[in-house]
Amino acid sequence: MKHGRLYLAELVGTAALLCTVIGSGVMAENLAAGHTAVALLANTLATVFALYVLIEALGPLSGAHFNPAVSLVMAYRRALPRERLIGYVIAQLMGAALGAWLAHAMFDLAIFQWSHKVRSGWGQWLAEAVATAGLLFVILRSPAGKASSMVACYIGAAYWFTASTSFANPAAVWGRMMSDSFAGISPLDAPAFIAAQLIGAGLGLGLHALVSGEHPSGKNAV
Repeated sequence: MKHGRLYLAELVGTAALLCTVIGSGVMAENLAAGHTAVALLANTLATVFALYVLIEALGPLSGAHFNPAVSLVMAYRRALPRERLIGYVIAQLMGAALGAWLAHAMFDLAIFQWSHKVRSGWGQWLAEAVATAGLLFVILRSPAGKASSMVACYIGAAYWFTASTSFANPAAVWGRMMSDSFAGISPLDAPAFIAAQLIGAGLGLGLHALVSGEHPSGKNAV
């Protein structure tokens, strides 16, 4: 039952995050009258606020990963018991889908849909690697009690300094490819985004190890 509560926290948190990203994107696009920058700003602010609240609320329960790349790195470092990794990832993917469908339902859209928004090219893939590397670096370098604000601030900034608007999360890609909205991504473009994110997660872990002088696993100093 204890493990079940951890998985539920990851499912609920990821669902809330994707509902925020997609729902605020729909609302922003409806109200911005074609001004893409205004819509992106609104989408960014909603995501930043939601991330901070969700990490604060659920971090004490599950660690508030909401992201398979984060869970993978934490399992490698044994900050997350490895036998729980699959449960975390399944919960995150389920939550991402549920969050997308909930956002659609609230805005009277077709609940089940696929995105047609093209997000492809070397610049976008590089941006996802950079965004995810930075996210993992920030998480691993955050002092105790500071992760919620630091992660939220980083993602808010990365929305604007990356060409991809910083998905930085395979679960986010999974949920957003199910939404033909402002925040969506075509299923054809999703695999390359996820591959770039996983590479970026490894790079972020390596950078943390380099500046910390420790092994990437966190076990021994190097």
